[in-house]
Amino acid sequence: MKKILIALLSIAFSCTLQAKDRLEVYKDYDLGTEIMTITTVKVDPNMGDVYLAGLKNSWIKAVKLQKELGFIKDWKIYGSDLPNSGEFNMLLVVTFNSSADLEPSKKKYDAFMKKWSEADEKMSNETAAKYPEVRTLTGEYQMREIMMK
Repeated sequence: MKKILIALLSIAFSCTLQAKDRLEVYKDYDLGTEIMTITTVKVDPNMGDVYLAGLKNSWIKAVKLQKELGFIKDWKIYGSDLPNSGEFNMLLVVTFNSSADLEPSKKKYDAFMKKWSEADEKMSNETAAKYPEVRTLTGEYQMREIMMK
């Protein structure tokens, strides 16, 4: 009988510990409304500057235009100080004010294409075609901030 009581108390005690170890959204933490899309990239050794030069004429030009038009909040590129370790060594990050900004929009598309010339499109396509020679995309993520209370 004593063993059964000890076993039941142990189970009850472990259940209360598990319940306290779990947090609840909006009670214990909030979720931010900003959305970040993150692309992880493995740039080949000694090709970081080559890849960045390509990005300058394609991705960077496009995100600068999107920010100017108010379609995105911000953008950033992060490079690893240890470029030969891990699955990726560069991050391409775009921050949106909310998930609503990720929805397709003909109005936004038309406004972007009005400023994005055929020459820009051609240059971007030519540059992107050479990317596989210097980098591999290793992942894409959509993240939001978790704010602890």
